[in-house]
Amino acid sequence: MQLTVAARSDTGMIRSGNEDSFFADANPARGLFVVADGMGGHAAGEVASEMAVEIVARELRIVHDLRGDGVAQAVARAVKQANSAIYQRTIAEIDKQGMGTTISVLLLANARYLVGQVGDSRVYMLREGSLRQITKDHSYVQEQVDAGYLTPEQARYHPYSNVITRCVGASGEVEPDTYAGEVRAGDVFLVASDGLTGMVDDRRIQQLLSSRASPARMVDALIAEANGRGGLDNITAIVVQVLEASDSRVEEKTVETPSVRG
Repeated sequence: MQLTVAARSDTGMIRSGNEDSFFADANPARGLFVVADGMGGHAAGEVASEMAVEIVARELRIVHDLRGDGVAQAVARAVKQANSAIYQRTIAEIDKQGMGTTISVLLLANARYLVGQVGDSRVYMLREGSLRQITKDHSYVQEQVDAGYLTPEQARYHPYSNVITRCVGASGEVEPDTYAGEVRAGDVFLVASDGLTGMVDDRRIQQLLSSRASPARMVDALIAEANGRGGLDNITAIVVQVLEASDSRVEEKTVETPSVRG
């Protein structure tokens, strides 16, 4: 595969610290991208998100083939390992009690994608100008939408829109959702924390991802848009543009932002 990638995290306009973490890495065989949005006082959210990203990235670095039956289980297992480590730390350290994090993982290889997710950080795919949210939020308002009590637009402005129903580290067990599908040349993927998606609606995200700009400029535009609308939370965005999806030949990668923590 041949990918161009950009990633950045921003504190936003209100928060004094950044509890988001991310990882972005691409080589000719695969791409691995992770966003985590931590929660918990006394910088514990930052610790939780850092731990989740570090553990999941470490466990999945060796995955270069998405065609096997056990790959989805490998992603789920990596998230569960992060969950166990974070949960054990909440038990061992009083100041870490109550910490946890969301996580969204995107793997690209063999002209396929595999996504693992817990919480309300999201993965989107833009294909031929049409934007699709691959993940489904684990949140109170999403449950209300599913039950028919709220419309998606009402959910966006609901006072409990930031209440999540599943996260990494809050209990001894967690069950990630996984999603899989094919990848085509021209696809654009976005992995983002809710500091972006809570401020910028899908229509505007679609417009920005549909531009002819580079992934780096798309990331800057997305973060600027979220800050322009208030920047109420930390904002993290990874944009991945698929230049060549075929796994029949090896292409050199183009990574516009190195693998870093937000």
